[in-house]
Amino acid sequence: MIQSKPFTVSAIGFPRVPVIRRGLRLRVALAFAIFCIVVVGTLGVSLYIASDDIEEAHIEQIIETEMDYLLQRYREHADFVPQEGSNLEKYIIHDPSEESRLPSYLQGLSYRRHKVFRGPEEVRVAVHHVDGVKFLVAYEIGLHEARQRELKLLIVLSLISVVGVAVVVGYLLAGVLVKQVTDLAEQVRHLAPGDIQGETLTQPGQDEEVAQLARALDDYQSRITRMLRREQEFTANISHELRTPITTILTSCELLVAEPNFSERARMRIGMIESAATRMGEQLQALLFLAREQSLGVMEPVDLAECVYDAAESICGEIYRKHLTFEVTVEPKAMLTLNRQAIHTALVNLLRNAVQYTNSGFIRVNFKGNRLSISDSGIGIEPSYLPLLYERFFRGSTQGEGLGIGLAIVKRICDYYGWSIEVESMPGQGATFHIVFP
Repeated sequence: MIQSKPFTVSAIGFPRVPVIRRGLRLRVALAFAIFCIVVVGTLGVSLYIASDDIEEAHIEQIIETEMDYLLQRYREHADFVPQEGSNLEKYIIHDPSEESRLPSYLQGLSYRRHKVFRGPEEVRVAVHHVDGVKFLVAYEIGLHEARQRELKLLIVLSLISVVGVAVVVGYLLAGVLVKQVTDLAEQVRHLAPGDIQGETLTQPGQDEEVAQLARALDDYQSRITRMLRREQEFTANISHELRTPITTILTSCELLVAEPNFSERARMRIGMIESAATRMGEQLQALLFLAREQSLGVMEPVDLAECVYDAAESICGEIYRKHLTFEVTVEPKAMLTLNRQAIHTALVNLLRNAVQYTNSGFIRVNFKGNRLSISDSGIGIEPSYLPLLYERFFRGSTQGEGLGIGLAIVKRICDYYGWSIEVESMPGQGATFHIVFP
């Protein structure tokens, strides 16, 4: 039998795939280096090919000159005997017996140019016939090949040196070229949305392209400022217009409860009105936080157990109606330096969700180490819903009431204060939400 295991989703998000980013400065340096490599490489290859042709022409010229000299001396003195050099050999052959006395690699060569090898050395041979006499000039080209190898090595070393110099110079040059861009990025990094107190991003002396970008950013910042002002005015007006009647309702409920002539049923209805008004005020404050991302108050030492019981007060009636077991395992001396209103709002939403989706069983709150856990024995969460759990207005079930913003509010609070939220759940076996404090 295959057993299901709890699914775990972290509010921090899915694992990020590492991405290698090449900065503008590095790209400019690489482009400069590649350009130098192409230019120097093309020049080096051209020079090598040209030098090879020059060496070939030089070899041919030496052989032709020596053959002309040999023919001229023979015409002047028929008994002329050529002298051998270290890399140049000349022979005059009158009959086959003299041919047989030649080195083996020179025997049997006809009238034309030849490439033969004496061991590892290449020898170029020219053969000429005049009146039955064979003239032979053999030239060892090892010196030319050595020069070609030296030239090739010099080209390779030059290319490597140019690459190194090009990378360093290109990186330094790119730093100068992108300095204005990096300075602009640093200014933008320290710029808060709607901040118009500081200097504008457009500065004298900027290059035209950078100045154009700075002007566009200044214009964008100005539009954000106007938009934020309109949003703040709207939310402030909404807050004022809604808080005033809520306060009136709560005050009236307190005064009505103090009247001695009301029956228990009437007092119960007044209590329901007061509870609904209180909940409306909490939802209003949470919605304003969700819209503004502003702090819900100051940081202070908070008695966690007391905060849990305060948050559970508004749902005690529902817990009692469903006959749920409410267990709190938090040490009385558990104190954390938190924002009281923030943790209260998060707990209210998590506990209300737990009660809403639990028809029987328990609601448990546990605190251990730096982890606050809220567990229930409710309907659980489908695995396909887990990635969408913190989206606004998403509801994984039609059971219960609400707009589907409770978990979105909790997630936003956790992100704002640097907490993390995780969930473990199996369909039909409840869910556990963990708030992990740093």
